[in-house]
Amino acid sequence: MPKNKGKGGKNRKRGKNEADDEKRELVFKEDGQEYAQVLRMLGNGRCEAMCIDGTKRLCHIRGKMHKKVWIAAGDIILVGLRDYQDDKADVILKYMPDEARLLKAYGELPDNTRLNEGIAGGLDEEDEGPGDDYIEFEDEDIDKI
Repeated sequence: MPKNKGKGGKNRKRGKNEADDEKRELVFKEDGQEYAQVLRMLGNGRCEAMCIDGTKRLCHIRGKMHKKVWIAAGDIILVGLRDYQDDKADVILKYMPDEARLLKAYGELPDNTRLNEGIAGGLDEEDEGPGDDYIEFEDEDIDKI
């Protein structure tokens, strides 16, 4: 039998589920940075995001966050802008849902920004408008078909 010389298996590579992000200081944008909302994930550590200034940018998730901080569509992120490429940016930080609500309350994010807080927060019961997902049919309508 060969002697085990490694430091552990794949669970060691994954790391422990550390909950050190519970209470962290709220980070505001500086010059050369912008808030953005993720439109869709592209794979290979990249995502497409709509920045608050109205520009759609291809964002690269930095190596420190890669496979450690999971980013999904609808998340609010802080991106670092590039001076030499305006259509690309680098993801610096992902805001937790409560931090995104605080940013909106402080006026950093515009009021028309829809915050996705997962499946439960995306749907509001009091919103009665043209966005209904179902159509009611009467019995007469069914007989005509």
